[in-house]
Amino acid sequence: MELIKRFARNESGATAIEYGLIAGLIAVVIITAVTTVGTDLTSIFETISTKLNPGTTT
Repeated sequence: MELIKRFARNESGATAIEYGLIAGLIAVVIITAVTTVGTDLTSIFETISTKLNPGTTT
């Protein structure tokens, strides 16, 4: 009976799950931000390349 009471009071599993969910959410935000920045940088470098080499096409 004491084992069941201790198990019911133990919240470390729930805390671990919450931390895991937070870490997953942060990872999604970081991936989204890096993807967006990468796309913007690609566009910027293509514009620079076009202006530096106006006679050539890629």
